[in-house]
Amino acid sequence: MTANVPVRRNATYPVSPFATLLNLGRDFDRLFETPFAALGREGLQAAFAPAIEVREDADAVTVTVEVPGVERKDVSVTFHDGVLTVAGERRQEREVKEGEYLRSERHYGRFERQVGVSLPIDAERIKATCKDGVLTVALPKSAAAKPKTIDIGVN
Repeated sequence: MTANVPVRRNATYPVSPFATLLNLGRDFDRLFETPFAALGREGLQAAFAPAIEVREDADAVTVTVEVPGVERKDVSVTFHDGVLTVAGERRQEREVKEGEYLRSERHYGRFERQVGVSLPIDAERIKATCKDGVLTVALPKSAAAKPKTIDIGVN
């Protein structure tokens, strides 16, 4: 059986100060790539934040949210003061009768994602659909926000 022993550099090897700075930058970036990973499964690591995409075309802004394993009744979609909010909860099916998990990378719990939209939106025509674990919210632009083509007259 091997133990996890921290490895240190031998002091006889010259270390460039630039390499140290580069490593510091990499370590700092890694801290924000996997926030709170050191807290463990029961800490903030278990938080669930679904991935989103925001697209804009001539007629609408479309927000796509990945919500696999989340039931429709556990998701709410609101639009207020130019902010689209998708909130909900992914519940854990925790009925293990024999044995325990050897590894679990699935995240559970409440989530909330917000997207600010600076264009005028026709709130009465907003539609949300969910298919195969992907929630799609279509935010139609109001007539004032749509691009207008202006004909150039000849004098």
